[in-house]
Amino acid sequence: MARNNARFHDKSTHWRNVVSWISANTALAGNKTSMCSNSSLIDFKILKHFNINIHPPKAISIKEVIWLPPLIDWVKCNTDGASTQISSACGGIFRNHLAEFICCFAENTGINTAYFAELCGAMRAIEIATDNGWRNVWLETDSTLVVLAFKSASLVPWKIRIRWNNCMHNITNMNFMISHTYREGNNCADALAKIGLTLVHLSFWNELPQAILESYSSDRLGRPKFRFSYM
Repeated sequence: MARNNARFHDKSTHWRNVVSWISANTALAGNKTSMCSNSSLIDFKILKHFNINIHPPKAISIKEVIWLPPLIDWVKCNTDGASTQISSACGGIFRNHLAEFICCFAENTGINTAYFAELCGAMRAIEIATDNGWRNVWLETDSTLVVLAFKSASLVPWKIRIRWNNCMHNITNMNFMISHTYREGNNCADALAKIGLTLVHLSFWNELPQAILESYSSDRLGRPKFRFSYM
């Protein structure tokens, strides 16, 4: 700005004034921001030269996530949804109290949001449980919105509201519970939902698919996963 003023407006400014102006504006902007600093010592020295207050980075919170089996005579189903610009899909896996595989499914749900696909996964799980006559069902998902939808049907899109209401009627005849888990505890369902993106129709497996073998084995052995987030 000083150079342009000198060249085009014939207004010369001493370089010391320019440095003071830069320092003052940098300090003003730096002290107004709420952004956290990094761990670079060079950046730390630069900020201190400009008299900028340092905001240290937030502490990392580590949470242990373990997949838990259901009680005896209960069936647990983990479901998930996935979405891309051209498709969406859902998937789910049923296991018993010994963490043994019962069955699983994957289904393409067309061009829709991930939330829509997650709702479809929950409904498909309830429908499968109803068809098999399972009366003690634990549904687990990593979507908090799906959990809230079981408390308020207004969160469910109109185009699947009738199907949703039918599923709500079906669970009145069950011992049913819904819970939230972190994505790290929902790996099998996540992998099945990604498989669903490549499908055209509903696919059902009575034998464990090779694609989820590693995640399934990890869950069954009770190996913990760790979730890292900022406090």
